[in-house]
Amino acid sequence: MDRDKAREEFEHIEREMETLGKSTASPEAEKRLQELSDQLQHLREELTGPLTPWQRVQVARHPQRPHLLDFIPLLFENFSEIHGDRSFSDDPAMVGGFAWFRGKPVMVIGQQKGHDTQQKLKRNFGMPKPEGYRKALRLMNLAAKFHRPIFTFVDTPGAYPGIDSEERGQAEAIARNLRDMVRLPVPIIVTITGEGGSGGALAIAVGDRILILENSVYSVISPEGCASITWRDATKATTAADALKMTADDLRALGIVDQIVPEPAGGAHVDHKKIAESIGEHLQRALAEVSGLPAQELLDQRYRKFRNMGQFFRTAAS
Repeated sequence: MDRDKAREEFEHIEREMETLGKSTASPEAEKRLQELSDQLQHLREELTGPLTPWQRVQVARHPQRPHLLDFIPLLFENFSEIHGDRSFSDDPAMVGGFAWFRGKPVMVIGQQKGHDTQQKLKRNFGMPKPEGYRKALRLMNLAAKFHRPIFTFVDTPGAYPGIDSEERGQAEAIARNLRDMVRLPVPIIVTITGEGGSGGALAIAVGDRILILENSVYSVISPEGCASITWRDATKATTAADALKMTADDLRALGIVDQIVPEPAGGAHVDHKKIAESIGEHLQRALAEVSGLPAQELLDQRYRKFRNMGQFFRTAAS
């Protein structure tokens, strides 16, 4: 079966199983659920092979892919959300607060997209406004004050480009985050869980270790935006996705990310608990690698990490 058709069939079966799960239990429903479960397993096996960059974009955007508020109860304990930027308002697209991670107090910050239409509208589709980035920085500074590590979770198409955002200083808010995150004297562990779009993603992604889920993407622009600018044709998004080198494997090869977190067969949306367990193990290892470093050494390594990105040297033979 064609990969795209297999994915469509996979999603169709998932929806049917969800509907059956909400219906009154009966022997016929139980039998049908088992049949659908067997079909899903078969399709998962078909979908575990290498995906194209564009297919990974589609998986990263899957409506049931776990977001920050799905991960928090699976990864952290006693999460206490903090609201507002102390300047304008609270931005629901950016969520953050103190929590405990495997016995250690930490700060958790990230974008929240929402799953259904009502949630997406409330969260502005995960696209923060300036007050969202200012809230994030306020929480980071608070974490630094109390010497707590920072975990950020990136999942956004990009910063919100509306007129109201520009009026309130979107570019300045992002730039300030980039500048100040380099100076925070506590460990920062970044995890790209879905889309990582442009400066809107980078504004909470300056860290000591950068993790990315297997089917997540991270790029300066979306494939559709790149195609519209380069070829003036958004339908060439598939070609743009290939050229942007935005997949986890490409990013790891280029030194943009440090570790790739494997996903369950079919994608992270298939099993939220399993992917959370995998993320938790990677977070624990990453934190252990940097938590014992003196503050100045931590800052020096972080600075060099980002200064070295994008540097290429021509050999004598080339």
